Amino acid sequence: MSTLEIRDLHVEVETESGPKEILRGVDLTVNTNETHAIMGPNGSGKSTLAYSIAGHPKYTVTQGEVLLDGENVLEMAVDERARAGLFLAMQYPVEVPGVSMSNFLRSAATATRGEAPKVRHWVKEVKSAMGDLEIDPAFAERSVNEGFSGGEKKRHEVLQLALLKPKFAVLDETDSGLDVDALRIVSKGVNEYKTQSDVGIMLITHYTRILRYITPDRVHVFVNGKVVESGGPELADELEENGYVRFTGTVSKEEQPA
Repeated sequence: MSTLEIRDLHVEVETESGPKEILRGVDLTVNTNETHAIMGPNGSGKSTLAYSIAGHPKYTVTQGEVLLDGENVLEMAVDERARAGLFLAMQYPVEVPGVSMSNFLRSAATATRGEAPKVRHWVKEVKSAMGDLEIDPAFAERSVNEGFSGGEKKRHEVLQLALLKPKFAVLDETDSGLDVDALRIVSKGVNEYKTQSDVGIMLITHYTRILRYITPDRVHVFVNGKVVESGGPELADELEENGYVRFTGTVSKEEQPA
């Protein structure tokens, strides 16, 4: 079993008025074979947590550690974190014009696995994973995410997850912008990968609808840059019923009546 342990993580970002602290002492532990839902209102720092773990240069860690099996990944370059077993599915996947999906995926797999996959086996692996996610085979020769719909981009993120086979996957609002059918397909892809491998999942969202498809082992409420409460799946049910007002003292725009 592998463990991803976040200890007293403080992160700031540079603004026009100077550095602003976003994460204010995050403590969280995720083991392989576990799914942890990180829930909270917009602006609470959830995406900052995701990008800080991945090593985005915009965010500066001022205190704390992120330990993968005891090794501090904050001391690693971004590519080293990926090879160590970390994966980030972005909320807003970027377009990469001129780079085909097939070349991108094989290059990424080669980098993380340490050797190029054998072509015959790789073709079968990609075809099977694309079929599971209902991705048109023609997409393999299209530029990465260029002209893709929101649902197509999110399916491509999960395709990467299935092919790169990380130890820990941070899914940053994978449900954002998805219709019901796309949400079902993406969730199915995540669930299938989890059943086939020893992966720990950190699922970041502020809605509970994706949790109808991906059942969390633990739910953490994230407010003002830190975890303010943790519990089982029943905590998500409470958030569905009452929103975040118990933790913030205010009703968010999403929760206000029309």
